[in-house]
Order: sequence, then C-alpha cells, then structure tokens
Amino acid sequence: MGLLDGKRVLVTGVLTDSSIAFHVARIAQQEGATVLLTGFVPGREAEEDPERRISLVRRVAQRLPSPPPVLELDVANPVHLETLADRIEEHVDGLDGVVHGIAFAPGAALGGNFLNSEWSDVATALQVSAYSLKALAMATLPLMKQNGGAIVGMDFDARQAWPAYDWMGVSKATLESCARYLARYLGQYRIRVNLMAAGPLRTMAMRSIPGAEQFESLWSDRAPLGWDLSNHEPAARGCVALLSDWFPATTGEIVHVDGGAHAMGG
Repeated sequence: MGLLDGKRVLVTGVLTDSSIAFHVARIAQQEGATVLLTGFVPGREAEEDPERRISLVRRVAQRLPSPPPVLELDVANPVHLETLADRIEEHVDGLDGVVHGIAFAPGAALGGNFLNSEWSDVATALQVSAYSLKALAMATLPLMKQNGGAIVGMDFDARQAWPAYDWMGVSKATLESCARYLARYLGQYRIRVNLMAAGPLRTMAMRSIPGAEQFESLWSDRAPLGWDLSNHEPAARGCVALLSDWFPATTGEIVHVDGGAHAMGG
C-alpha cells in the first residue's frame, strides 16, 4: 500500500527532470497518487498555441512512470487561475493535494544587485514566488474544500540573508508568512498548508542565480548529515510525506530537509 494511494495531486513547477517538483511527481506516482502537472515556460507568452508554450514540460512529463496530463498555468495570468479548477476537473473529480514549486525573479533582482533592484523586478519576484501560493490555493479551493487535503510549498530558509539570493530571499520570507496565514484561513476546510525547506540543489532555478555556487561550500561545511547537491530524493520525499495522511494535525509548519544545516551555527 502506497503512502498516497487514491489521492489526486496537482504538482506545479516542473520544468526539467532536475526540478524538485519532477521528483515529487515521480515519488507521488510510485506511492499511488494520480498526478497532474502544470506547465509554463517563461519567455513563450507570445506563442499563440498553448501546446507549443508548454511543449517542453510535456516532453519532461514523458519521463515519469506514468505520463500525466499537463495543464498550462502562468500564475500571473488571471484567466489561467480562473479556469484552472474547470480544467483539472476534465481529468479528476477533485484534489487531495497541491504542490507549489513555482519561483522566479528577474536577473536584476539577484546576484548582489539588491540595493539597485527596481520595484518592477521586485514585484515580479514577489508575485510569482510568494503571492502565487495564495493565488494557487484559491484557484484549487473548490476542488479541496469538501474533503480537505494538503498544500505543500517549496521553500529555502529565509531567516538569513544569503549571498546572491537577494530579492528571492525576501520572496521566500514572504512565502513563509503567506503559508502561515493560509494555514489560519484554510484550516476550516481541513486543508493543511506547510512548506518544505530544502538545502541547495542543482536545478535550473539554482543555475539561474548568479553566484549561487557559493551555497555549495556553505552546506558542505554546515550540514551535520552532509548534503548532496545532486540528490533530489530527500527533498521530494519530504514533500510527499507532507502530502500524506501521516501529518494530520500539522499546518503552518516549515519542515527542513537540508542535512541539518539550518540548525547549526557558523
């Protein structure tokens, strides 16, 4: 019997097979869940054909044990959000879990440019990386509020100012606060809202941050359990555990999957 037998799970944030969300989808399927993906490739907004806009994600989805449906979702597009529940219902009759794996900041808001970043770039980072948790929760609420479920977001410890992370770090701090407020307001529907804070992993998102290689030495020095930047399995398992019924009374929490680095001093 799998940890997610019979559950219906929406996973956002898959872009390549190095995405944490890809491995969450893989393990969720292995644990018995019916999985749907959302896809959005920045820079293809002008494409008229939605299939072409998300063709990259569809190709990646074929590498999962059971290739799932892929629904287009730009979390900054109100029409995509308004129609999301109806499009999900073309495949499943409800949801038991939602994974928020979406984050983006323009290059001008990263890499040591904190003091010079313009509001337009900061606003994009906050909307896509933090406010989108609330937007996604509300878009999927009609499919979850009858039976409850779990929303799990992907975090990176925002208690400290990390080199090069800049406004993405501020966005993650906002994400953490947003998750707590969602936990407060969605508890009445028996919907749990938690975050999984992973250590740094070699993903496309990490590679897009100028200077992110500085994280590698930090984690190798600080994590008492050690930390493998190429092993997505621990972080993905953490997400799947939070989606399961094994945390029935846990909400508003941040579960660190980082080799213990968050708990260590300098």
